[in-house]
Amino acid sequence: MAKFADSVADRAAASLLKRGRWRPAEILFWLVAFGAVYALPGHHLILNEIAIIGLFAVSLDLILGFAGIASLGHAAFFGVGAYAAGLLAIHVTADPVLGLVFATLLMAVVGYVSSFLVLRGADLTRLMVTLGVALVFGEIANKNGWLTGGADGLQGIFMAPVFGVFEFDLFGRTAFAYSLVVTFLLFVVARRIVASPFGLSLLAIRDNPLRARAIGIPVNARLSAIYAIAAAYAGAAGALLAQSAQFVSIDVLAFHRSADVLLMLVIGGTGYLYGGIVGAIVFKVLQEVISDWTPQYWTFWVGALLVVLVLVGRDRVGARVSQLWARLGRGTR
Repeated sequence: MAKFADSVADRAAASLLKRGRWRPAEILFWLVAFGAVYALPGHHLILNEIAIIGLFAVSLDLILGFAGIASLGHAAFFGVGAYAAGLLAIHVTADPVLGLVFATLLMAVVGYVSSFLVLRGADLTRLMVTLGVALVFGEIANKNGWLTGGADGLQGIFMAPVFGVFEFDLFGRTAFAYSLVVTFLLFVVARRIVASPFGLSLLAIRDNPLRARAIGIPVNARLSAIYAIAAAYAGAAGALLAQSAQFVSIDVLAFHRSADVLLMLVIGGTGYLYGGIVGAIVFKVLQEVISDWTPQYWTFWVGALLVVLVLVGRDRVGARVSQLWARLGRGTR
């Protein structure tokens, strides 16, 4: 019996090691991303936005794709993180790294506290609770203009150079490099989380919470933990936006922020981490291209494309997408 248990443990350890192994396609993906800092000098501003919303999408994927928690109010953590970083820069310190750490930790605490509300229900109830939390934060920001600037937004943000060396410029090169490095580091951490025993327990909870609880997995504790981690990631993305734009509008807490990031995951796929980043790239590129063509109706065409993708090309594209993810990071699932 002892030998059998040791054999099972060895196989489990080997499986986790295989899941955490980096694949060549993943390395190539990140080399291309960092190469864009030098290869696309005229597009740093939009690339910075992609890096930020990509991190935001990864944060939602942690709870939706791996834990099965659907959210319509994930922008609450994104927006409050942006305000936290902006207010810290105005009233305490302009150091971007300290602001990023502060917003991330603060959102981890907020996410953990709010998780007890979210986990009380299931499915539709959770959707409504997450949406309600976002609406509450939005109304607080709107009514307390003396602190947040209200409808006019939080202005007067000035950021010191990153590590006292790299100054934020008008062309967005420093901002893009800074956001990309933060996104990559947090992605590596998220990748390690989902390829760990903790990540496997989340998949078990997502697939069958009753069975997971029956075999001894502390379901609520695990869900609270991943919800806090996802909130921290969203707060970090919001902090990056506030620091690179040096302005925070109340729009960061709007419902469409949550809807957009959910759409990115639909485009890129859930439960793979890379799906959020790829979805962010596709969404942002489509937004830029279609906005140049028809500024008033770009959301209509993006929606129409999504309908076609889901209803017509789902079966055909699904197999190809699965093969791509198998090469790009299937082991993280």
